[in-house]
Amino acid sequence: MVNEQYLRSIFANKRVFVTGHTGFKGAWLIQILHWLGADVKGYSLAPEKTNDLYNQIDGDELCYNSIIGDLRDLHLLQGELVRFEPDFVFHLAAQSLVRRSYDQPVDTFMVNTQGTVHVLEAIRSLPKPCVALMITTDKVYENPERGLAFKEDDKLGGYDPYAASKAAAEIVIDSYRRSFFHPDNYNEHRKAIASVRAGNVIGGGDYSDDRIIPDIVRALEFDESVGVRNPNSIRPWQHVLEPLGAYLLLAARMTEQPVELSTAFNFGPNESDMLRVEELVKIFLTRFGKGTYKMAMNVKAPHEAKLLLLDSSKAHDSLGWQPKLDAQTAIEWTANWYASREDANTKCLQQIKQYFTEG
Repeated sequence: MVNEQYLRSIFANKRVFVTGHTGFKGAWLIQILHWLGADVKGYSLAPEKTNDLYNQIDGDELCYNSIIGDLRDLHLLQGELVRFEPDFVFHLAAQSLVRRSYDQPVDTFMVNTQGTVHVLEAIRSLPKPCVALMITTDKVYENPERGLAFKEDDKLGGYDPYAASKAAAEIVIDSYRRSFFHPDNYNEHRKAIASVRAGNVIGGGDYSDDRIIPDIVRALEFDESVGVRNPNSIRPWQHVLEPLGAYLLLAARMTEQPVELSTAFNFGPNESDMLRVEELVKIFLTRFGKGTYKMAMNVKAPHEAKLLLLDSSKAHDSLGWQPKLDAQTAIEWTANWYASREDANTKCLQQIKQYFTEG
C-alpha cells in the first residue's frame, strides 16, 4: 500500500539521486521526497520555460544539491552521482515528446538510450548498495493496436523515435542487469535495478508542448477553443501521483526484496478505466468551469498510437499496488490545480498529502 508512514520509514534521511528533476514528473517527485524527509540531489537540464513547475515550486530549495547537466556527459554525471553516494536513484531524465522525436531523432536516441547507459555506468561505479529505478514508458511495446493490454514480457518495439529509443533503453537496462547487476550475484554488487513503465500522466503544473492538458490550459488563458488533434485516441490517463507513488513503493520494497523485484513493472490504471481524448477535454472544461473545444485533426501529422493499454497485474500481485484515482478523478484533480489561486507549492502539497494519507 502506498502510504506516508511506510514511505517515510524508508526514505527519511536517505540520499536520493534524481535525474530529470527539473521536468514535470521530476518536480512532483522531489517535492514528495522532500516531504518524506529525504536528501535529494538532482541532475538535469535547466527548465525549458519560466513557468515550468520546477520554477514555480522553487525546486532548488527542495534539493540538497541541484546540478544542471546533460545525460550525454558521462564524466560529469558519473562524478556527481558517485560523490553523492545515493541510497536510491530515480532515472527520469528523457526527451519525452513524441512529436519532437520526429524533429530531433538523433538527440532523442542519444538522450534516451545512450543517456540510460551513462546512468547505469555511473551506478556501476558506486561502491555501496543502491536501489535504482529506471523510468521508461508504456510506449516501449510493439503495438499492433489490437486492444490487448501489454504484459512486461511482451515484445518491445517502437514506431516513432521516442518509443524506439525507450524500447532500446529497456534492452540496455536488461543487459546491464544481466551482465553487471545480476540478481543471483546481489551479495557481490549490491545493486537492485528495476525498470518501470507508465505513461500519459496528467496533473497540475505541466506546461510542456504537445500534451493535451497544457494545450487546454494555454487555450483557456487566451480565451480560445481547445484544438483536439486525436479525439478518439484512448489513453490510460493517470494523475502524476499514481506512477510516482508506485515508483516509491517499488523502491521501498526493493530494499526488502532486492533480488525478487529487480525486474520490469507496468503501472497503469485499471483496464476498464479508459477515456478517449475528447472525453478528457469535456471533463476538464466542466470542472474548470469554462472553455470550449474544436477538432483540429491533421491527416499529415506524424504517427501516434491510438490505443495503448497496460496490464499491471504483476505490480498488483508482487507489491499489492492498486491505482487510487480513477481517470475522471485524476482529470478533476488536475483541473482543480489549475483553477486554484493558491501558490504552486501549496497546491502540490495539498494533493500529495491527500493522496498519500487517505485511502
